[in-house]
Amino acid sequence: MENGACDPDPSRQRNGLVGALYGEFTDTLDDRVRYSVSLTESALTIQRISSSPGRTKVVFNLTDCVGCRAYRGADSVDVGAYFTAYFYPFRRRWMSAGVSRQRVEQCFRVALVQDPLVNLQEAERWAHAIRDASVLQAPRRDGVEYTEVRRPCRVMILVNPHSGRGQALQLFTGHIQNMLTEASVPYTLIITEHQNHARELVRKADLSQWDALVIMSGDGLLFEVINGLMEREDWQQAIQTPLGILPGGSGNALAASIHHYSQSPPAWNEELLLSCGFMLCKGLVGSMDLVSIHLSSRQRLFSFLSLAWGFVADVDIESEKYRHVGAIRFLMGTLVRLATLRVYQGRLAYLPVKEAAKVSTGGVKTNLPPSTPQHASLCASLPCQFIPNVSPNQSSCHNCNSTNSNHNTITYSPDNDITTKRPETQSDKTRAPMDSLLPGLDQPVPESWTVVKEEDFVLVLAIYQSHLAENLWTVPGAMADDGVIHLFYVTAGISRPALLRLFLAMEKGAHLACGCPHLVYEKVKALRLEPITPQGMIAVDGEMVEYGPVQAQIHPRLARLICG
Repeated sequence: MENGACDPDPSRQRNGLVGALYGEFTDTLDDRVRYSVSLTESALTIQRISSSPGRTKVVFNLTDCVGCRAYRGADSVDVGAYFTAYFYPFRRRWMSAGVSRQRVEQCFRVALVQDPLVNLQEAERWAHAIRDASVLQAPRRDGVEYTEVRRPCRVMILVNPHSGRGQALQLFTGHIQNMLTEASVPYTLIITEHQNHARELVRKADLSQWDALVIMSGDGLLFEVINGLMEREDWQQAIQTPLGILPGGSGNALAASIHHYSQSPPAWNEELLLSCGFMLCKGLVGSMDLVSIHLSSRQRLFSFLSLAWGFVADVDIESEKYRHVGAIRFLMGTLVRLATLRVYQGRLAYLPVKEAAKVSTGGVKTNLPPSTPQHASLCASLPCQFIPNVSPNQSSCHNCNSTNSNHNTITYSPDNDITTKRPETQSDKTRAPMDSLLPGLDQPVPESWTVVKEEDFVLVLAIYQSHLAENLWTVPGAMADDGVIHLFYVTAGISRPALLRLFLAMEKGAHLACGCPHLVYEKVKALRLEPITPQGMIAVDGEMVEYGPVQAQIHPRLARLICG
C-alpha cells in the first residue's frame, strides 16, 4: 500500500528507545481497505481509514506481543511486502466465564513504491521496531528481579511422548511450534526414549550450545533434568541454565505455579499450555529454590516441587495406572485411597523459619519449638548410614532430535553434538552445595529443631511451589524463590469426609480456612521424616523413591526459571 506521508513528521519517528512510528497500509485481502498504524513504546494502535465519523480504533498492548515478521508475498507479481504482528491478549472465553490468552495476528501490506525491495525494507523496519518494543514491554511483576534469555536464544526442548495421556508431542506441534516460530525462537526438539534419558543427556551435554532447557511433559521429566544438571562436575554453572516448563503431563504442578506467579487468571489444559508458551517466548528469567533430599542409602536428590509420604504419595503413585484418563486420574486415585484410608506411623522433625510469622488461619494449629528436644535422637534406633553427594554411574544415550530455524524438520542422529560435553576445568570440580542445616541421618536433630509429638499420620507433604497439581492450589502465598519449605501434615483421627473436604477446598486455596484440627501447616528450612510403618511410599516431585528415613534442606534461588 501507499504510505500517506512521503515526508513524515519527525516527531512521529523512532527516538532513542522506540518512540513513535506511523504509517498507512492496506488490508492483506482487500486493497481498498486502508489502516493508519502507529507504534509507541507500549502499544500498537490500528485505525481503519474511513470517511465516516467514529472510526474504530483497536489498541494492542505490546506486553502481549511475542513477535513480528516481515516477508514477501507468495505471488511473484505482487510488488508489495507484508508484516505480521502476533499477540496473545486476555480475551473472554467462548463457552465459559473468565478470560484467557488467545492468539490474535495483525497483518498489513506495504506498497510504498513499485520496487519490491524498498517495500520489503519498510516492512522489515516495522517488524524490527515492533519486536524491539515488545521485548522492552515484557510483563514484569513489581518487586521481582528478572534477567532475560539471551536473544536470539537457542532452546533445547525435551518432550516425553508418553506423559499424561500420551499427547505431549501432539500438543507441542499443535500449540507451541507455531508460537515459537512467531517469536523467532530457534529450538532443537528431543523426544525422550526411556526413563532417565533426559537425565543422562543433560549430564553430558555441552550446555554452552544452549540458552535454555525446556521440558514439555509432566513434572517428572524436569526432575530428571535438574538432577542431571546437579550431577555434573560443573553443576554450579550448569544449574544456572534457564529452565522452562510446558505442561504435557497429568499433574503439571510447576506449570500451574508459574502461571499463578504471573498473576494471570486461572487456566487449565490447553489454556495453561498457551500461557506457559507465551512466557517462554517473552523470555523473562527468575530464580527458583531447590531442595536437597537425602535418603538413607547413598543417594542424594534435588527437588523443585515436593516431598510426600502417606496419602498424597499413595494417590500420586497408585494413580499411575489411570494415566490414560489425564488429570482426572488424581481424583480417581483419591476416591480409591479414601475408601481404604491408611494411617502411617513415623517421626517428624523440622527446623522452623524463625523470622516467618506463624499462620493462624481458622482452626489450623501450629507447633512452637520446645525448649528442649522431645526425642534425644530421632534416628538413634535405626542402623542407617549416610554418605552424602554420591551420584549414580553415568551411562550413554542416543537421541532423536529436530532442529527448527523457522522451518520444521525432524532428523535422527545418534552421534549428535548435543551430547558432547565441553572440556572440564579444575575449578569446575566442586561438590554440590553443602547442607549445613542437616546432621547425618544417624545423628540426632539439633535442639533448635521441633520434634512433632504425634507419631500417627495420614499424610506428610513438604511443598515449595504454590500448586501440587493444575487444580490443587496448595500454598496460596508461595513463590518459586521464597526460600521456604511449606510443610503440611494431617494427623490420624480425621474422617474420610473431612479429608475429602480439605482436598476440595484446596482447589480454591481455601483448605487452611477449613478449621480442621488435624491439619498442621509450618514454614520450615529443613525437615526429617522417619517412617516406622514398615511398608509405604515416598514420592519426590511425583516420582517414587526409596522408602525409609529421609531429610531435606532448602537452597534458596539455586536454579533459574523462565517465568512471567
